[in-house]
Amino acid sequence: MSKPSTTLIHHPYTPPANFAAPQPGIYKASTVFFADVAAMRARDWKTKAGYTYGLHGTPTTFTLEERLATLEGGTECLLVPSGLAAISLVSFAFLKSGDEVLIPDNAYGPNKALATGELANFGITHRMYDAMNPSDLAAKLSDRTRLVWLEAAGSVTMEFPDLPALVKACRARGVVTALDNTWGAGLAFAPFDFNGSGQGVDISVHALTKYPSGGGDVLMGSVVTRDERLHRALKLTHMRTGFGVGVGDVETLLRSLPSIGLRYAAHDRSARELARWLAGREEIAQVLHPALEGSPGHANWRALCGGADLAAGLFSVVFDESFSTEQVDRFCDSLNLFRLGYSWGGPVSLVVPYDIGLMRDASVARWPHKGTLVRFSVGLEDVEDLRADLQQALARM
Repeated sequence: MSKPSTTLIHHPYTPPANFAAPQPGIYKASTVFFADVAAMRARDWKTKAGYTYGLHGTPTTFTLEERLATLEGGTECLLVPSGLAAISLVSFAFLKSGDEVLIPDNAYGPNKALATGELANFGITHRMYDAMNPSDLAAKLSDRTRLVWLEAAGSVTMEFPDLPALVKACRARGVVTALDNTWGAGLAFAPFDFNGSGQGVDISVHALTKYPSGGGDVLMGSVVTRDERLHRALKLTHMRTGFGVGVGDVETLLRSLPSIGLRYAAHDRSARELARWLAGREEIAQVLHPALEGSPGHANWRALCGGADLAAGLFSVVFDESFSTEQVDRFCDSLNLFRLGYSWGGPVSLVVPYDIGLMRDASVARWPHKGTLVRFSVGLEDVEDLRADLQQALARM
């Protein structure tokens, strides 16, 4: 008879099947058992038909991947440790030495940093294009261009581009398009099927850290596509780079995901109300929010998102140039409910001042404003409390 230590490890009990509950079961595994050598040799890690090793998927990660693919209207999904890891995975999968990638001037800063750092070290060049000018993108596409990044809206300056026109220019040259869809979250518009046209991007990346998590406590990203060929290339790079996610974080995402629609709409309502209120303040020269008339790309937002009438709970303001950077910093420091912090999509409202001069390439698109820009991420607090917080901070400038 086996000793207790061996019996505890190799205990024969198996719980009965067909257990059903609101949340799926959580499977933690690096090692996966096989019934026999034949099964081990026959198992293919590249499909969801079975399990081979924790990095290649468990029932828990497969469940989240399938739900995220459905959310964004795709068919295949891969999980990675962060939104930036999702961007990196796409770039590593489709770019090699001698290739070129085009990035919008208003893109997420770390995407640009990846291009000037690792990609440049690998012999991959990049150029910036004016996201609000499809002709500028079309003119910059070359025989070396293998990947074009898109972003809607710009993560700080909030311009909303004409996505269908940008994608059309890339399709004409057979260039892969990848969209950072963190702002849209799979809710504001369908990234793979613009307005039911059947046209859309090739790949959608998503910082699950934001709205899918909703708690400000998870780092994770996803890469979704409808194209099996592209997915296979991504899957191979995913394996070779060793990207994996913690199952505890996957569990958190599975619990949060069912409420994403309610939360997104709540963030949106409060953000629009505060953005409209700030637009009437004499301290503010410009409010940058795609759903507000007069904001750059508003017509593009309405054409693509007007049916759902949704926008993220994110907007920026440009202070009147009569206010110094020090005064704007004092405004930010005086806020109580809006906390200083990066990211967005969580329950707590956030604020960050930005130096646009350090973020934009003046040779691509001239920034028209002279005042300091501040970005707000509106959380789930009562909107009247948030308005009062903004009002008292403006009074302290």
